Amino acid sequence: MSKELLCTAHQTIELREYVDPRTLEPGQVRIRNTHGAEKHGTMMSFYKGHGNRRGAFDAAKQMHVASGVASGVAWAYPIGLGNMNVGIVEELGPGVTTLKAGDRVLYGCHFRPTAVRREAEVWKLPAGVSWQAAVCLDPLTFALAAVRDGGVRIGDAVAIFGLGAIGLMAVQLAKLAGASLVIAIDPLPNRRAVAAKTGADLVLDPVGADVGARLREETGWRGVDVIIEYSGALPALQAALRGVAFGGNVVAGAFPGPLAAGLDLGAEAHMNRPNIIFSRACSDPNRDHPRWDEARITRACLRLVTSGRIQADEIVTPVVPFDDGIIPEYLKIASSPGANVKLGVSY
Repeated sequence: MSKELLCTAHQTIELREYVDPRTLEPGQVRIRNTHGAEKHGTMMSFYKGHGNRRGAFDAAKQMHVASGVASGVAWAYPIGLGNMNVGIVEELGPGVTTLKAGDRVLYGCHFRPTAVRREAEVWKLPAGVSWQAAVCLDPLTFALAAVRDGGVRIGDAVAIFGLGAIGLMAVQLAKLAGASLVIAIDPLPNRRAVAAKTGADLVLDPVGADVGARLREETGWRGVDVIIEYSGALPALQAALRGVAFGGNVVAGAFPGPLAAGLDLGAEAHMNRPNIIFSRACSDPNRDHPRWDEARITRACLRLVTSGRIQADEIVTPVVPFDDGIIPEYLKIASSPGANVKLGVSY
């Protein structure tokens, strides 16, 4: 019997036994996983509790409502921890046509050694595609949405706050989009080092620094054309509003808890009239509806991954065994963020 990793309550993680279906239904495939990775920001919001603190999201009203409202959509415990897995197809259900036993595939799922999935939920990976790049598909989709929503164009100066997996993907995409200057900002030295290796022209430590002023200085005091904010920290958003160019774009993509008081919207933001744009790849209709939606974003990112244009070996670190010792390794995401960039597991 196998075990899966679950967040069963606020700041509570367990390995629980599970059993996959013995018989596959039409269109299903059985997969044995080889590797997986977590999506830190989103899952920490559930582990730490602020992801549910606002109450359920009522899709009909398009707003958060008090917890327990029947029409709302809530994230209920237990919540699977883990984001994407790469594995090998072992068995096909009736009617499966696009996959065969032995195919190497990618799909969204929490940490567990095996899974049964519908054929349509699984992407076949070409030979030679690294598993690290493959499991970065999810953060890549959010980074692509942020770059598109921010309107990054050839020759732009771009800054990215928060160098988790999404921020590091945004660094690479900004360069692919033609940005002439990409500045990456994060207090953790390991993440700044990865950004420098994967396309950033300049990396900055925000601790004790006036990053907003530095962004203006690096652009001849004009300011940065587009800033993508993925740290979810109030000081980062304030620095972004200070450092963005007149009429420039600040893309807010993080999923933080409520920010403390102190955001100053009467300073540079009032004088320079930047646009604050909220970005979320899976909130359709897309800003470019009907031409773009989440499915098209995902297809575009799959092409980037399978064509080898995304560097991820330095991003998926550390890689630890998925065994009975996984819980203390996982908890380092919350307790020791400097010890990891994007947690990977090997099964």
